[in-house]
Amino acid sequence: MPRVTFTPNLRKHLDCPPSEVTGGTVREALDAVFTENSKLRGYILDDQSRVRKHVMIFVDNEVISDRNQLSDAVSPESEIYVMQALSGG
Repeated sequence: MPRVTFTPNLRKHLDCPPSEVTGGTVREALDAVFTENSKLRGYILDDQSRVRKHVMIFVDNEVISDRNQLSDAVSPESEIYVMQALSGG
């Protein structure tokens, strides 16, 4: 099953440990995580269910290409890494 991991920065604000979920696309995998942790959805997706501008998602060390539909394929061995950009001075 694909493994979804969130950055330590997100884990400071929400309980979102790495999860092994079912799914053949990034959307399906994230929806499985959001079923268990609905508060996390608002940090990752906007009100139109697209990836927020300050969030990057990687599948097997490659940035996803579809930030709107999240249709990038994942395999049972895939590693999905969700990163929230940080800014400041």
